[in-house]
Amino acid sequence: MTRDLRLSPPLAVALATLVSACAPTLGPPPPTATRSAPALTGPVNFSPAEFAWSQRAGANIIAGKVAYRQGSVRYTCAGSAVVLTPETAWSSRRMAVLYGATDRAALPSDEVRARTPRAPPGDAGPFVKRTTCDDADQFAFGSLPDGAWYAITVVKPVGVTAPSMALMKRVAVRGGKTVALGL
Repeated sequence: MTRDLRLSPPLAVALATLVSACAPTLGPPPPTATRSAPALTGPVNFSPAEFAWSQRAGANIIAGKVAYRQGSVRYTCAGSAVVLTPETAWSSRRMAVLYGATDRAALPSDEVRARTPRAPPGDAGPFVKRTTCDDADQFAFGSLPDGAWYAITVVKPVGVTAPSMALMKRVAVRGGKTVALGL
């Protein structure tokens, strides 16, 4: 036996509202870059104008910690430079060539250096932010504008002979927040 259940329009609206109120919420979307993702194909030229956004003052902070290991070998960044490169079409292409990725990578630093001649030419130096990793393998960058950045450092093995590793990770900041970054 089947039953034909008909609801009046006001009752249907009330029921739909009630059901939607019970639907789970996933919270706000994660922060993303304020620009669209750069293209990784075709020619790309260095353009200082594409980096201009990174020179504005902002309220974002990146608080980083290196905890890199290869098996039982622990690596440290203590005393090493940490650079923060703004994401542009040029820098994304450069990361793709140097690291084989644009989101994160860990490669022997000699391998990254050997790939440098194939990377797009240009000097992002004036737009790159720099700091030093402390003895606890931590670093921080403050006063950052909204946008996406590439954090890069070289780590050395502790207590053993092994090649140094170049670590790179993309991080987006937005809304005056502190972002914890693990490398």
